[in-house]
Amino acid sequence: MADKSYHVEVVAADTELYSGEATFLIAQTTVGELGILAGHEPLLGQLVPGGFVVIVETSGERKAAAIEGGFLSVTGESVTILADSAEWADDVDVAAEKAALEAAEPGSEAYNHAHARLTAAEHLVK
Repeated sequence: MADKSYHVEVVAADTELYSGEATFLIAQTTVGELGILAGHEPLLGQLVPGGFVVIVETSGERKAAAIEGGFLSVTGESVTILADSAEWADDVDVAAEKAALEAAEPGSEAYNHAHARLTAAEHLVK
């Protein structure tokens, strides 16, 4: 299994959110959603404001995080997410975020924040 996994780091400006082994990762970049498997070609991507990252650990557990901008760096052996801010979707109050999304101006910081949290929460149940 070691040849089908890779190391993932998710770091935000104020915290290291995740460090572990994964078999698959999905990230929302400015050019679209990227799916990363072990041995992926190296790349550097810009993360979207109001985006998400999904990590599938070697155990099969699926984790999702709301990501507010930043960068994604992929090498053959690891993926590093350097986000402006990041938080786990487990604690998202979906009803409150839907209300915040409806009240916010599209493209605003509040809108992007609510959108990121809702999208990340939706990816936990898939």
